[in-house]
Amino acid sequence: MRICFVGDSITNGTGDPEYLGWVGRVMQHERTRRTELTSYNLGIRRDRSDQIRARWRAEVDARLPDEHEGRVVFAFGANDAVQEIPPAVTLGHAEAMLTEALVRWPVIMVGTAPLAEDRALERVAALDEAFGALCGRLRVPYAPVFAGLMATPVWLDEARAGDGAHPGAGGYRRMADLILASDAWRVWMA
Repeated sequence: MRICFVGDSITNGTGDPEYLGWVGRVMQHERTRRTELTSYNLGIRRDRSDQIRARWRAEVDARLPDEHEGRVVFAFGANDAVQEIPPAVTLGHAEAMLTEALVRWPVIMVGTAPLAEDRALERVAALDEAFGALCGRLRVPYAPVFAGLMATPVWLDEARAGDGAHPGAGGYRRMADLILASDAWRVWMA
């Protein structure tokens, strides 16, 4: 099985001194159960939903040929919130990507992580809820992480100690734990 993780700098794991981010930690866990897994981290720093939409298909097609079981994970939204992209625009891009990907692969979406800036934090919270509703309508599994990351101080404390957006190892470890514990992820990987 090959899995592409498509997203932004949080998908990329920016800020993690261990260079694992949440994707690396999720895959470390999954490889204990399925040694044949291959993952591709396609997170790009500062990418907004429109930029991800413009590139995702070519990147995923190159890595998930028909002869292999492929899956796609989408995770983005923080940059849209920071740059005050209207939520309807972000949701339009998300719906287009999810709908197109579903034709060919099993797809899951991971929720948006919080940001330390108060104004952006409110926008991210609203976007996270909207993504959950969109995924429900499209019948795409959704692994929310926003509330779980807000429930403990590690994500925001590490982000504030760094660049304000990206945590260190502890924050990404917490995000990976939330994803792995979610019903959406467990069913999707079954």
